[in-house]
Order: sequence, then C-alpha cells, then structure tokens
Amino acid sequence: MAFVERVFSGVQPTGNLHLGNYLGAIVNFVKMQETHNCIYCVVDMHAITQGVDVWGGPAELARNTREVTAAFIASGIDPKKHIVFNQSQVAGHAELAWIFNCVARMGWLNRMTQFKEKAGKDRENASVGLYDYPVLMAADILLYRATHVPVGEDQKQHLELSRDIAQKFNNDFGDSIRGHGFGDGLFFPLPEPLITGPATRVMSLRDGTKKMSKSDASDYSRINLTDDADTIAQKVRKAKTDPEPLPTEEKGLETRPEADNLVGIFAALSGRAKADVLRDFGGGQFSSFKNALVDLCVTKLAPIAGEMKRLVADPGHIDAILNDGADRARAIADETMALSKDIVGFIRKRQVEDQHVDENT
Repeated sequence: MAFVERVFSGVQPTGNLHLGNYLGAIVNFVKMQETHNCIYCVVDMHAITQGVDVWGGPAELARNTREVTAAFIASGIDPKKHIVFNQSQVAGHAELAWIFNCVARMGWLNRMTQFKEKAGKDRENASVGLYDYPVLMAADILLYRATHVPVGEDQKQHLELSRDIAQKFNNDFGDSIRGHGFGDGLFFPLPEPLITGPATRVMSLRDGTKKMSKSDASDYSRINLTDDADTIAQKVRKAKTDPEPLPTEEKGLETRPEADNLVGIFAALSGRAKADVLRDFGGGQFSSFKNALVDLCVTKLAPIAGEMKRLVADPGHIDAILNDGADRARAIADETMALSKDIVGFIRKRQVEDQHVDENT
C-alpha cells in the first residue's frame, strides 16, 4: 500500500539545549517543515530511563519539557502547521511499545550499542527502560506510521530496529492484516532515514576532540540556547584555539580540531561551506576570525534565547501548545492503535458494541 509520507522526530527533555542540538537537529527540523508533514515530539518518557540524577526529578522534567518546546518554537517551528507535543500525553506510545516488546527479539536488543554505552560497567543496575527504550522508539515512529525519520549516526541502529520490528509485525500478522483490508499485508511502513545534508557535528569549545555536551563540567565548553548576547560573545572569545593562522584550504584543518570546529560552526550558521569560510579568513589570525564569529553567533542565536525566555515565562501558553499538539497526535495514534489491536486479536469496546448491533438487527 502507499503510505502517507510523514516525518517523526523526537528530542529528549534532559536540560540545557545547546548549539550542537541546534545545528545538529533543530535547524533541520525547521527546514523540513517546508517540504514534509512533520510530527515533533518531546520524548519525556525516554528521559526517565536513566537515574533521577540525570533527568533531574519531576519539577526539572516539566521545566525541561517546556524549554525544549520553547526552543522548537523560538527556532521557527510552527506548531499550527505541524504537530508539537510531549510523548506522555498520548497513551498509544506505551501501548504499542508493549505489542512491539512481544515482536522484538532479545538478540536484537542485545546488539544495541547505546545501552552498553549509557549503562557502562554496572549494567545489572540499569533500568529495564534503558535496555528497552529502542522498542519504545520504534513505537514512537510507527504509532504515526511515519515513513521518514531524521537520524544522526548514533541513532541509525535504532532506526534499523524499527524497520525490523515493522517487518516482523507485518510478517507475523500478515493474514490478519490482509483480513482487515490491507491486501498487500503491509500495515506498518519500513521507515527510511531522512538525509538532510552533511550533519553538523559541533565539538566542545574547550576540547575540539570531544562532542559538545550538556554534561560537560565547564559551561564554557558549550553555547546554550538560553545564553544571552554577552555570554555568547564571552564563550566564543574564550574558545580554545592554536597559535597558527587559519589555513587557506580545508585539508589544513585535518590535524587542528579546535580550528576545524570553529570554522564548522561559522559555516553552519552562515549556510556556507568550510572552503568558502577559509577563502575569507584563511591566512589570518584567530582574533579577527573570532570577532566575526561572535557577530554571527550573536545575530543568529541571541534572538532565539530572547524568544525562549519570553515563552518559558508563560508556561500556560506552552502547555496549551503541547495539549493541542497531543490532541492532534492522538487522533492519528488512536486509529493506529485500534487497527493494531484488531490485527493482533484484542477485543475492544467498539467491537463488542458492533457485535451487539449485528445480533439485534
């Protein structure tokens, strides 16, 4: 069957969205809404898979959920044209995840590398949720029968699992799927990765070999989306560099991670290639380049910080956006869940009522 093209993407509300999140994901979310039918989800159920010390507890989770929503909107996502909501408001995510738990296989989950990385050496003490969250991720996507998912390198394995689960469900319940009107036996699509161009990998401002992260002890390692203009300028000026002038060609960046990172940030924020940036600044000292980078970062990011501050000051407004998005998401999810339950053989209230009508006519 021909599936309606739909994009699903989720962001965890675990605090302090930064420049890496913005350039690596949110910028592409804004672009995609011009060409795709999009669902943007704040995946708060995923946030609680690790210890409370990671996600901060109930008050922090609510604050972070609103902050991520504010970042979406401040960056240019339109919640009226597309769906923006938080995952826990739509029960179908958990319901479908259970069905998929019974479709997925232990061997598939045992191969998931992110669990090994996040659980560390003390795997016996990790939550079942952390082990199982790739199945919930599959449910997030397939609950809306999404056909495309924007993914970074660290999530490609999880998208493959979503495809495996969808295919196995279609195979296991093929006869029932056809019996419910899907002649080709395909109920769930096999979602494809959405390629949005070269991913912008933003590294720490203090160490160009490490990814920019909210968990870094130094706040000077990252530019937070909530930083004001003065803070942004200070962080860029203090960013680690090396004593050599900027190279004139990209090849010269290969052994200079800090220079490569700052040139990459400039290129991404200006919508240009690194080679173009080096044509303008190559051969010059970092001081003049940093001044230009400060101006660019402040121009692009300070308005987002200001709008986020305005939005989070009105939590009722953000909650109304999330509630409206959840209602619209639920309309799609409920249809998927009703059909999924029928296909599996679960008896639903509507089926019982229909049977009574049939018997009385």
